[in-house]
Amino acid sequence: MTGLDSIFGFHEAALKVREQRQELLAANIANSDTPNYKARDIDFSSAMKNALAVKERSVGGAGATTGMATTSALHLSNGATPSAGNGNFGDVLFRSSVQDSVDGNTVDGDVERNAFTDNAIRYEASLTMLKSDIKDMMSAIQG
Repeated sequence: MTGLDSIFGFHEAALKVREQRQELLAANIANSDTPNYKARDIDFSSAMKNALAVKERSVGGAGATTGMATTSALHLSNGATPSAGNGNFGDVLFRSSVQDSVDGNTVDGDVERNAFTDNAIRYEASLTMLKSDIKDMMSAIQG
């Protein structure tokens, strides 16, 4: 892994995982009135480990593999680890229901909005840290 990859690789992986989680949380909120919809989320820490492992292999680390490219999320997986291109690094888990619903929907609006806001703030924090790293690098280059 090169110096730039080690500096920016972590932030890149974190932003991709946060993006994946934000999409899931937005889908939960959008489907809060859909009968039998099950709220979904990912475990950020395991997804981050997967993203960093994929990043390490894609840069040419030991055990580098190439997965089969897909053009749709509906395509069958070849069983390989997630590729950096598809952005799916974490296993999608179902959130347990806080209160049972008559229509079978497990989305709790308050929980989802809180998780969405928390994830958005953490995404912005990652961007701020990345900006700071770039600013430090620019000041080192310019002297």
